[in-house]
Amino acid sequence: MSRSSYIFTSESVSEGHPDKVADRISDTVVDAFLSAEPQARVACETLVTTNRIVLAGEVRAGKPGASKAENKAMTKDIVRSLEPKVREAIKDIGYEQKGFHWAKAKYACHLHEQSAHIAQGVDATDKKDEGAGDQGIMFGYACDETPEFMPATLQYSHNILKRLADARHSGECPVLEPDAKSQVTIRYENGQPVEILKIVVSHQHKKRIGLQTVNSKRLQGVIQPLIEQVIPAGLITKKTKWLVNPTGRFEIGGPDGDAGLTGRKIIVDTYGGAAPHGGGAFSGKDPTKVDRSAAYACRYLAKNVVAAGLAKKCTIQISYAIGVAEPLSFYVDTHGTGEIDPAKLELALPEMIGGATPRAIREHLQLNRPIYARTAAYGHFGRQPDNEGGFSWERTDLADELRKLA
Repeated sequence: MSRSSYIFTSESVSEGHPDKVADRISDTVVDAFLSAEPQARVACETLVTTNRIVLAGEVRAGKPGASKAENKAMTKDIVRSLEPKVREAIKDIGYEQKGFHWAKAKYACHLHEQSAHIAQGVDATDKKDEGAGDQGIMFGYACDETPEFMPATLQYSHNILKRLADARHSGECPVLEPDAKSQVTIRYENGQPVEILKIVVSHQHKKRIGLQTVNSKRLQGVIQPLIEQVIPAGLITKKTKWLVNPTGRFEIGGPDGDAGLTGRKIIVDTYGGAAPHGGGAFSGKDPTKVDRSAAYACRYLAKNVVAAGLAKKCTIQISYAIGVAEPLSFYVDTHGTGEIDPAKLELALPEMIGGATPRAIREHLQLNRPIYARTAAYGHFGRQPDNEGGFSWERTDLADELRKLA
């Protein structure tokens, strides 16, 4: 039996966290390839550490009808163009520190051509549809705890760091540096958030606020009013415990303080531990990789189920085999909150996106566009769809059709 009254915690990390710097770079590579060729293949991993940036993985760009030599040349041209784009991404985050500087860090690129054995399974031919880029299981989730249909603990953790990043970029709070983590603990009653018990923020900072040396108490005085702006009224109370830089000073941070790797913050990227995760990371992967595209599709469908009022919570699982177009399974769980039989949803939902094949997902959500660098921090879900096609999986355009189904 599920509990309706409990305490739960989720964390987020900022765009300047070392792992998120790596995610941003990997997704910058994805966008660079998709800008040049929408059917490009990318699987890029990034390592960042003290004044060093290392890219590795496999890529392929090519236009239908072009010769193999022409496609190879195009791939090499894109790879050669990456360094200034990578450095600009780091500059945009805000790293101009002695230990990690966007212009001075050493850059090494070890991207190579995609394996022919992977390509033969994924590429469409006259005899078969495009297959999944890998085997695996993917999950999507939505709930009615917030207007974004996200778990409140994670959404508020993201909101805190996004507000602090905006204050840093604008100059409103110049004492802040890029690296940061947040954590929110909430007490739930009857399945809904009623009180924030604890807020944890560990934020990299400069040595001084004006003429005063920074300590935890002074930093809390600077950031607490900003945090209170993005938390709904009534959730922060006199009982809420604040833990700001509980270890003390936090001046050395980012890749200089700790190495960062692509794909190490998958719970931050998804649902903060409130829902299952299939295990595959998103960043650095083109949308033929179902780790990314199918997870987006599952979120899209789950969000529309909740937005339609058919459930207060919805979890969807899908599975694939590499090189096979059709999903192996499709599962819906409304956690006992549903207004419709989940088995009915299991039949209807895949058909709403053309059968949930990799090609159908990409086409329905229009994923073959350079829209991925913006996903690298503050969550892949719970965001607003934008005019360039980013976060198309956050639309609720199926809700009316689902209400009719009920």
